[in-house]
Amino acid sequence: MFEKADQPDATLQPILTKLAAARTRLIMERPFLGALVMHLPLKVGGEWCTTTGTDAKAFYFNPKFVDNLSLAQTQFILAHEAMHCAMGHPHRRNHRVKRRWDVACDHAVNLMLIEEGLKPPLHGILADQNFMTLSAEEIYPLIPEDTPEESFDQHLFDSDNEQGGSPDENERQDDSEGSEAGGQGKEGQSEAEQQQGSGSQASQKPNEMSQTEREELSEQWKNRLAAAAQAARQAGKLSQSMMRWVDGLLAPSLPWRALLARFFAVNQRDDYSWRRPSRREGDALLPRLSSEGLEVIAVIDTSGSIGDEELRQFVSELDALKGQVRAKVTLLACDNRVADKSPWEYEPWDTMELPTDIEGGGGTDFRPVFDWVEHENRSPNMLVYFTDAAGEFPKLPPNYPVIWLVKGKGVVPWGERVQLN
Repeated sequence: MFEKADQPDATLQPILTKLAAARTRLIMERPFLGALVMHLPLKVGGEWCTTTGTDAKAFYFNPKFVDNLSLAQTQFILAHEAMHCAMGHPHRRNHRVKRRWDVACDHAVNLMLIEEGLKPPLHGILADQNFMTLSAEEIYPLIPEDTPEESFDQHLFDSDNEQGGSPDENERQDDSEGSEAGGQGKEGQSEAEQQQGSGSQASQKPNEMSQTEREELSEQWKNRLAAAAQAARQAGKLSQSMMRWVDGLLAPSLPWRALLARFFAVNQRDDYSWRRPSRREGDALLPRLSSEGLEVIAVIDTSGSIGDEELRQFVSELDALKGQVRAKVTLLACDNRVADKSPWEYEPWDTMELPTDIEGGGGTDFRPVFDWVEHENRSPNMLVYFTDAAGEFPKLPPNYPVIWLVKGKGVVPWGERVQLN
């Protein structure tokens, strides 16, 4: 947002009102995109900015360009710049040619936003349907070296490596000192002119970021992406396509066994717990010592989508972990109903093996497991579900942690998703 100290002139006010209205509409109708957009302060660009642009720190715009857009198109350009940041485009170019990389990134972003139902500006939008579902890295080699295509906006993350690469640190330092000394920038701009927008110079292009700055910004945007996705998911306003993309981008690089061990360790407590007691213990909420270890409910999907060998590996890994953290494991099997012979109970010292008499092969429905937990009055420290995530989920998450170990590309509406490679 603009700082109060720098009130825009009368000709700019309608443009700012349109941008604010577009932001509000995104927050109300598409909270995932709206949350991302709010991380980019609005700044008027100088002569260098003919449309819009971003350096992953701000949204730069040309007032005349925005003035000619409808409110729906304004939502699109705001979301477009925010998605460049959320998708990590500032740090993913590596040694690729900047112009072709910018084109590839625009195809990837625009196709996603159009699929979400946003309305792009009429001209200059790159959105080749042949690239649908492809990442910028996958699109890049399909862009001819002599392509006439150009990005409609400006990606201000770094300089063009065809034109000499990065400016050196001394040049960046001189730029910074020139903009701070006496309220005058390089071209004699007043301090008010430099601060128009959100307190920093916008009449000149932003200085190129160092690799360290790009990496730090990348981590910030990854955290923002995760938070925005979680909030939208809980509100039921995150589309399936966006869910798949977010899960793919945030998929952990650690092996699932290491991640599962980490979840177990984090949830282990040798301390007093205020966890709600069972009904048999009455209504009083008193602290109790939880040094007995963890209570874990493990569920295997027996609908036929996961092979017996994979199930055995999962059970074997649980067996090793439960002894390390003194966990009591309750094993359930479920396809579209909890198996009749469930549950199988294992103390920390018991050897855990995959039962040989598991029934299954029906459809997939996750609701019976959570109904069973509630009916049995269980309050586990965590529930781990081994599945392909293709089934019916409960509408609301339970009040205990749920970890989905997912084989394939299925998405989950809540809980922690761990990709099985």
